[in-house]
Amino acid sequence: MQTSRESSRKFPQPLDRVAIGLMVVLIVLIGILLLSGDRSAPRVRDFNWQEKQIGSDDRAFLLTFSRPMDQSSVEQNLKIQPELKGKISWAGRRMAYTLDQPAPYGTEFTVSLSDARDRFSKEGSGHGVLKAFSETFKSRDRVFAFVGAEGSEAGRLILYNLTQQDKKVLTPENLAVMDFKAYPGSEKILFSAIERTNPPQSLAEQKLYTVSTGIQINDPAELGDSATPIASASPTQPGQITQILDNRDYQNLKFDLSKDGRVIVVQRLSRRDPNDAGAWLMRDGQAAKPIDNQQTGGDFLITPDGNSIAVSQGQGLAILPLQSQAEQAQANPLDFLPKFGTVLNFSQDGTAAAMVKFNTDYTRSMFLVSQGVQKEILRIPGSIISADFDPNNQVLYCLLTNLLQGNTFQEQPFLAAIDLKGAREGKPMEQTLRPLVLLPNQREIQVDLAPDGKALIFDQTQADDRAKAEVSQSLANSKLWLLPLKGDLSAKTQPEELPFRGLHPRWLP
Repeated sequence: MQTSRESSRKFPQPLDRVAIGLMVVLIVLIGILLLSGDRSAPRVRDFNWQEKQIGSDDRAFLLTFSRPMDQSSVEQNLKIQPELKGKISWAGRRMAYTLDQPAPYGTEFTVSLSDARDRFSKEGSGHGVLKAFSETFKSRDRVFAFVGAEGSEAGRLILYNLTQQDKKVLTPENLAVMDFKAYPGSEKILFSAIERTNPPQSLAEQKLYTVSTGIQINDPAELGDSATPIASASPTQPGQITQILDNRDYQNLKFDLSKDGRVIVVQRLSRRDPNDAGAWLMRDGQAAKPIDNQQTGGDFLITPDGNSIAVSQGQGLAILPLQSQAEQAQANPLDFLPKFGTVLNFSQDGTAAAMVKFNTDYTRSMFLVSQGVQKEILRIPGSIISADFDPNNQVLYCLLTNLLQGNTFQEQPFLAAIDLKGAREGKPMEQTLRPLVLLPNQREIQVDLAPDGKALIFDQTQADDRAKAEVSQSLANSKLWLLPLKGDLSAKTQPEELPFRGLHPRWLP
């Protein structure tokens, strides 16, 4: 019995012998693999802008590799055509390329990478060389909207795709458009309009609507933990009208739309009580609710984060939280700036604002307000009408006026650019203010900066009563102009007249 037990331990069962043999073979194979190294070529596993359409807010793309890469070889061999200057940063196997400027709209780009190698391969060994990579992405089309000014298009909202040379009339003939603002995805436009009647309605009878543009932007997908792209919304036909606010009990006056498209603020006046006037809040498509603060009666602008409004008051400028009566009994100011009369605009990232001060000597000053610092960057005897920050907050494009000599009060408008970097450094106004275009002697000019900062668009009309003409007349002389911007303030460019008539042009994001 003793001998039989010892024999069974020395010679295992057949199944045990097979298992031991397989383990030995696997150990040998693993050893050979470790000694010889991984012979498969590294590759780009994911490119988050692949076949996407990017906007001015998309400032960095990501390349994710299948294995750790030799960073210098990647950086030396990465190519973008047409060129987009930027900076490279790394986090493990992921490389980020951050653009210095937004990509110019209406352009297709190719990102390619070859001859890069992984971190563990030796240069010239022929092993660990990246599999050649080449993919494309596009920037959004150059699209703007305007109010038509002639024939059957007068008073109607019109969309023009400058990249594809395509024009669409979005609103019906029975609505006369007063003002409009585009949503961030460009899929629809918020606008105010009155119905055409005989006799014409008062301009205070406007209602708020949205209209679909038919545009579908294939944005770079946000990736969650599962790395699954979020599905984009299905496209809609252009010209689909939806009323979102009536005028039965309140007149609707000025309105503003937040940058993210989730908040609408409307200035309203009660038809029954003239003392009941103020701002109303519409959030995420919900019904309008009054903001319980009597300080919201002045001109206002929603801050870039969508959480506050800057309101002009008789004693200065107040920054108020956007909260309805149900959210807070009394909205106390977050900040109060007593010396400023109005806010012209905010920078895209919300870190700076351009504000106007009315001086006792009848001049006007423009201040750059940033992180609590208030710096005067312009003082003129004329008017400061509007201002737009370029995407990098380095240039401020303005509509200004000069007072003309004579017995009557006349102003000469002009477009100008302010070098904000020089202004921050304390350079005199003569060195930072660059006039661009002298405009006809009219005050009611609408100017808008393209989201990529590459062009200004503006209108020009000689109508004496512009608001009345928008509703009831055909403005055959109302022109639209495009001024290309090259980024060099010393470069001289001339505006180009567009081949149609219109008012109030605005770029889509």
